[in-house]
Amino acid sequence: MSAALTSPLPTRSALYLDLIRWNRPAGWLLLLWPSLSALWVAAGGFPGWHLLLVFVLGTILMRSAGCCVNDVADREFDRHVKRTAQRPITSGKVSVREALALGAVLALVAFALVLTTNTPTVLMSFAALAITLIYPYAKRYISMPQAVLGVAFSFGVPMAFAAVQSHVPPLAWVLLAGNLFWVLAYDTEYAMVDRDDDLRIGMKTSAITLGRYDVPAITAFYLMFLAAWTAALWSRVNPGVWGAMLALALAQVGWHLWLIKDRTREGCFKAFRLNHWLGLTVFAGVVVGLV
Repeated sequence: MSAALTSPLPTRSALYLDLIRWNRPAGWLLLLWPSLSALWVAAGGFPGWHLLLVFVLGTILMRSAGCCVNDVADREFDRHVKRTAQRPITSGKVSVREALALGAVLALVAFALVLTTNTPTVLMSFAALAITLIYPYAKRYISMPQAVLGVAFSFGVPMAFAAVQSHVPPLAWVLLAGNLFWVLAYDTEYAMVDRDDDLRIGMKTSAITLGRYDVPAITAFYLMFLAAWTAALWSRVNPGVWGAMLALALAQVGWHLWLIKDRTREGCFKAFRLNHWLGLTVFAGVVVGLV
């Protein structure tokens, strides 16, 4: 008997794990590193195990919930894109109702974690949720929807300051703005993977909007991210440590640009997936630089 006939069908739990991209942790790591960096900056060092646990688990849960919402919103588009055609909702293996129920449960657990912090953080979590829900639909109307994603993926920064200091100082918004440029960089790389499919189905992305200026724009986005964080934190961290971090970060940027220069699907997707190492590098610079 053939392997195809004897192999079991995917279990519901396996399908749910696929839906939330459990085997692709790069997504929640891209959310996590800026949030943890902000926690360390806000606290002037280690923020304590409670807040560390809240932000790590909350990040994983909310990213997973966001995947459920995104895949429901994009289910008709995804069937026309090579990379997404076999996602659980698009392929019909998971229903829309199931996906929304799973997303709601994950978001409620994340909210329960936020309730263990303070009132300013709880209030900010509602704004974060609203942006998360808006993003999937921004791709239909905004020529640079990656900017909306940038706000969503950077909102852990002001939430971290709120959790530590019970208010959000101007520094937090500067770091958010800087991180937004990093999101623009890596999500434009991601959009370059699907550019041909997105053009055919009428989806709006930064890769389409920027056209042949995509690689120069990504270069500028990376540099603006690193420049903004350097300007904001230079007086707070050890300059020698930060300088070493910058050298390593810029080397990674150069590697990403080499990967995307020919605009191949493989190169652009690899560059996107490697970005969490850049986030880790900046986080390490913050942690060591504050010692």
